[in-house]
Amino acid sequence: MRRGRPPASPRLAGWALLALLPLVPGCANSLAPEKPEVAEKANPAMFSEAEAYERFMGRWSRRLASPFLKFAGVKDGNRVLDVGSGTGALTFAVLQAGPANRVVGIDPSPAYIAHARMTAGSVNATFEEGDAQRLRFPDGSFDTALALLVINFIPDRAAAVREMARVTRSGGVVAAAVWDYGDGMEMLRVFWDEAVALDPASEPRDERHMPACRQGELAALWRAQGLLDVREEPLVIPLTFSSFEDFWSPFRDGQGPAGAYVASLSEEQRRTLEQRLRRRLLGEDGDRPITLNARAWAVKGVVPDR
Repeated sequence: MRRGRPPASPRLAGWALLALLPLVPGCANSLAPEKPEVAEKANPAMFSEAEAYERFMGRWSRRLASPFLKFAGVKDGNRVLDVGSGTGALTFAVLQAGPANRVVGIDPSPAYIAHARMTAGSVNATFEEGDAQRLRFPDGSFDTALALLVINFIPDRAAAVREMARVTRSGGVVAAAVWDYGDGMEMLRVFWDEAVALDPASEPRDERHMPACRQGELAALWRAQGLLDVREEPLVIPLTFSSFEDFWSPFRDGQGPAGAYVASLSEEQRRTLEQRLRRRLLGEDGDRPITLNARAWAVKGVVPDR
């Protein structure tokens, strides 16, 4: 969702301020608890710039959106809620897949909402500030409620899933996807392997500790909220970087936990980490395109009759 630093608040700031830095146990431990964890405040700049987010993660969100929509089974003409819509990657994919679809995107960040509105180009898409834990919509307002790469950032994930189910009609689908930060999201796995090897004290910030990112965790969360016919599947996409700079430069923009960590380093520490990553990805070769895989866990469930 991502030169200058506008004063607008971040895409996930409302949730990230409660949920990140240090990261709560999740991928490395048991299922995410239903109650929100207590965590230190995150840097408000972590998700602050829409253009920076686009370079860091938005481009991969767009690539993941298509297989995610196929998994979720969105049909043309559906009323769709996009929770944590950010700069609009998923919303725009929904409209491309079904021109008759109508989508409402909600996000806590005014900056990302403004960016999405500017690029929407369709009367069938609207964007507004909102909190997934307290949705303003009446019961049964949507055919489908979706959350792409955001559930793990919401402090009370169980409340968010219940709200998504509440505003979805009986028989409708609630679906989400989260990166497999522990092993399957190679861009971040490579980064944190080298960061922790260089600075063992950074290990608690490693995104492998993200909640709801291991196989089975999303499915358990969905079943616990009463959703039916729950299915969970891996979605894998390639991340192709045109050069090492294309890989490394988005980390310098301060987006996400990894970017926030880079921003906290001294110039010398940043150069050392950059050199380690360059050797890891390129070896002794010169610069070249780099392709890494990214796996997300996707879940969907059906809202029961009320």
